[in-house]
Amino acid sequence: MLPLCSLPKKASSFLHTHSLSLSLSAMEETQIASILKSSELYPIPQSVKLSYGTAGFRADASLLESTVYRVGILSSLRSLNLKSSTVGLMITASHNKVSDNGVKVSDPSGGMLSQEWEPFADQIANASSPQELVSLIKDFVKKEEIAIEKGGGEVWLGRDTRPSGERLLRAAEIGVRSVLGSVAVDVGVLTTPQLHWMVRAKNKGLKATESDYFENLVTSFKCLIDLIPVKVEISTLLLDGANGVGGMKMEVLRGFLSNLDVEIRNTGRDGGVLNEGVGADFVQKEKVVPLGFGVKDVGMRCASFDGDADRLVYFYIPSESCGDKVELLDGDKILSLFALFIKEQLNIIGDEGKQCRLGVVQTAYANGASTDYVKGMGLEVVFAKTGVKHLHEKAEEFDVGIYFEANGHGTILFSESFLSWLVGKQKDYSEGSDKHNAVSRLVAVSNLINQAVGDALSGLLLVEVILQHMGWSVQKWNELYKDLPSRQVKVEVPDRTAVVTTSEETKALKPLGIQDAINAEIKKYQHGRAFIRPSGTEDVVRVYAEASTQEDADSLANSVAQLVKSFLGSS
Repeated sequence: MLPLCSLPKKASSFLHTHSLSLSLSAMEETQIASILKSSELYPIPQSVKLSYGTAGFRADASLLESTVYRVGILSSLRSLNLKSSTVGLMITASHNKVSDNGVKVSDPSGGMLSQEWEPFADQIANASSPQELVSLIKDFVKKEEIAIEKGGGEVWLGRDTRPSGERLLRAAEIGVRSVLGSVAVDVGVLTTPQLHWMVRAKNKGLKATESDYFENLVTSFKCLIDLIPVKVEISTLLLDGANGVGGMKMEVLRGFLSNLDVEIRNTGRDGGVLNEGVGADFVQKEKVVPLGFGVKDVGMRCASFDGDADRLVYFYIPSESCGDKVELLDGDKILSLFALFIKEQLNIIGDEGKQCRLGVVQTAYANGASTDYVKGMGLEVVFAKTGVKHLHEKAEEFDVGIYFEANGHGTILFSESFLSWLVGKQKDYSEGSDKHNAVSRLVAVSNLINQAVGDALSGLLLVEVILQHMGWSVQKWNELYKDLPSRQVKVEVPDRTAVVTTSEETKALKPLGIQDAINAEIKKYQHGRAFIRPSGTEDVVRVYAEASTQEDADSLANSVAQLVKSFLGSS
């Protein structure tokens, strides 16, 4: 990993003569002039307003150079604010179309950018002039007491396979280096979870290259394979790589795995377009096979990554008569499999294992059947606001916290205290005993799973080793529970802010009376459940409903939509 050196001539000469220091010192006028000139390289597009969310900033790639440049500055400031810890900056638009791109920041923990910094990100991204940009940065540096004059910030830059990625990465590099003493390190083409893992490892003082990431996956996967009590022959896995970076990285990883046979399709080399008719988002929403799959694959175990490999879903084609329809095993099903396996290991450990606080975090969109299944195992289930950052935060409250969204984004978190306990028990129990093996499996899971963010690569390996451990086919796994039929609709309203929900978004607090009316509708249906929540970006209220039949789910959704129109009006 070497600092970038191949910059455009205009940018390169500028960087040699106009390195910035944004501190409020005697040299302030010179520094202000320098940042003003820097920002002129990337003028902000007219009539574009962006908002930083779970996905960072996303838009058509042609509109993003100024935004990515400014996020480069923010990343340097974030690094300096956290005592020169390494920060990550990823250029990707995940499951969006190939003409889009985006940028998001990884905090030193490997997690997402602190929510406290999101308003500042919005402000500088939308600053209408270089003068306003400088003013916002000066005020923020002063407010946060960032010792910018000392320098020493470090930002690792990654990108996915989008054609616009390299150009945008150069803009990010200029933004990073425009802060005096900050270093930009190009870590190349990566999946988003790889960058998050590497940033986390670097700040924990561990080996943190891409090779180290692969070695960690292979070693922990092999450990879990070796601990399988009864080996079974496993069929070939068919993987849809979404024509993105995930398929490319899986090809590398496959070369190190002797206990997993994977056939990778939609690698992007055969003319396929990123996320077009392929990928986890497409399969999960449409419930049909991706391009490159068909009747020849009936009954086969299949999986899909999304564009930057932070989402994973499984599926299979039940019969030739189903056409392109699939049986989907989404994030809820993956969560249930993980919870079952971890609970089994804790049970083997016995009374001591039962002291572990194992919890599951879902959103209101999780299928009610999955929630009932996990609760039936005796596990604690809590709900969080929609958005991975909210689930991650809740999962950190447990000794072992498992979270997933239905879209296939999720992971498992192990507390440091529980991991220390496990390592201690490895020494206490006799090697080869059931308890020693159970503890060793949990330690290996903590190493295999990406605890920074959801990771399709590590998640796939954990699914595969658990299926081998259980001796299950994908069909057997799918029998854990049967999803309740559901329906989602959206209602355009004059003002979405009129709807206020509880923090977990399962009940409406305003308008007054609407929740009572929704409850009255729910009571009319067997296994009925419904909720409403305002959109975060448009004047729309989203309605979710589920019931014992599809007809009832549709009817309940429509009834609740009519209530929204009645209470809020329709636009």
